[in-house]
Amino acid sequence: MGGTVSANQDDANLLEVRGLTKTFGTLTACDHVDLTVAKGEIHALLGENGAGKSTLVKMLFGTLEPNSGEIFWNGQAVTITNPGFAKKLGIGMVFQHFSLFEALTAAENIALSLDDGSPISTIAAKARALSYSYGLPLDPQSLVGDLSVGERQRIEIIRCLLQTPQLIILDEPTSVLTPQEADNLFETLERLRSEGKSILYISHRLEEVKRICDRATVLRHGKVVGHCNPRKETAASLARMMVGNDVQAVVRAPAQGIETAQPLLEIRGLSRKPATPFSIPLKNINLTVRAGEVIGIAGVAGNGQGEFFESVSGEVPQQDAASVRIRGKDAGGLSITGRRLMGAAFVPEERLGHGAAPRMKLSENLLLSRHATDGKVFVGAGGMVKSDAIYAAAQRIIKAMDVRKSAADPEAAALSGGNLQKFIVGRELDRRPSVMVVNQPTWGVDAGAAAHIRQTLIELARSGSAVLVISQDLDELFEISDAIAVMHNGELSKPLPIAEATFEKIGLLMGGAEPGHAEHALETS
Repeated sequence: MGGTVSANQDDANLLEVRGLTKTFGTLTACDHVDLTVAKGEIHALLGENGAGKSTLVKMLFGTLEPNSGEIFWNGQAVTITNPGFAKKLGIGMVFQHFSLFEALTAAENIALSLDDGSPISTIAAKARALSYSYGLPLDPQSLVGDLSVGERQRIEIIRCLLQTPQLIILDEPTSVLTPQEADNLFETLERLRSEGKSILYISHRLEEVKRICDRATVLRHGKVVGHCNPRKETAASLARMMVGNDVQAVVRAPAQGIETAQPLLEIRGLSRKPATPFSIPLKNINLTVRAGEVIGIAGVAGNGQGEFFESVSGEVPQQDAASVRIRGKDAGGLSITGRRLMGAAFVPEERLGHGAAPRMKLSENLLLSRHATDGKVFVGAGGMVKSDAIYAAAQRIIKAMDVRKSAADPEAAALSGGNLQKFIVGRELDRRPSVMVVNQPTWGVDAGAAAHIRQTLIELARSGSAVLVISQDLDELFEISDAIAVMHNGELSKPLPIAEATFEKIGLLMGGAEPGHAEHALETS
């Protein structure tokens, strides 16, 4: 038995939540939450990291059980005890942290969630057709283990849509799309709405919430603090409702003397053969990031950003030592630790399992990443770990980045995605590195925390460091970058100074247009 359904109630709404409460020890993650989602509406669920959004939707999907409160579906009280029952009701969900088997193909992962017994070839064909119609190109035969985070999110979205749900819960669905592809997705969501489907839309991109959502419910510290029509609000007023006060605007002071500043990160003729049949080869990449400069790299997920980060960070050393130079010295043949010892710091795309060990405490994760660079601080004579020093450093980072947590030194997996991201970024910023390379710095992070992370990256650069940011969030790149380059199919365009860059130019380059053709397309459009 997956759940229960009781007598009829008022059926004006597809979903109604009354007084839903969930506690974890002394922490009340959701505190008497009320929510209604009408049939045929796109409803935004807003809140900063740790506000209770993930806990709420997990209760709606049956992966968590509420301590109290009621859920009504199509006017009937229901008890949702597992995801299978939620799917039978007609609830589909795309989680922020994915539930995919890395050793299986995209089609095989999708098949595991379907109950129709169709052969893999049929499922693959349906998934391919649906993915292209939604502007989320997907190769059903690709192994999940070879895919970037963005490509894995595409699988989750397509898997959800193939189940033809009445309510679709989407968490940050546009983080992997170009502006043009996001427009296509918005058209699809509007079509679903016109067909009577409902969407519960979680996003930190407030302008897109204003554009497509009919209503919004705002959570803060586990409680509902407001309902509104987002179209009648400003992004600033929505952010204020989420965090309780005004969000500080990111300030990017003009970079001075960049042209003559010292090159701190140099990439010269970087090429890399595909490691697997599904990897993207890197093709003669050249880039210089100077002291005081922030360079942004845009691109649709799966165009070589992951391979590029692995090569720059040292996860995959190069045969040509001069292909990566840090502070004027060859580093291409060095490991991550070797490059860290040269003054570099790295934040990977996937925070849980890559950036942090899920079942280790925050202080233990700090030791894992900094035992070599901070050996004398964290490790004493005879290899004895200085627990007090590590704990103090972790608490310093937690305070500086405003990491919300339920224990003094919790396991990484116990934090919300956004709060773990804040800790991982803070862990590297705390070293004041000469070179900082960050992949998706604010993915899944709320407006206030995102502004804080972006401002700290700018300030690190202006203090004399070189900062390289890989991001699929164009708003972010335009906010913090001094120049933006675009990665497409393993090739990197020449950085475009921010004064010359536009969303249209960058979007066309992300879609594969040659720089000259992109300019021509704009002139003739």
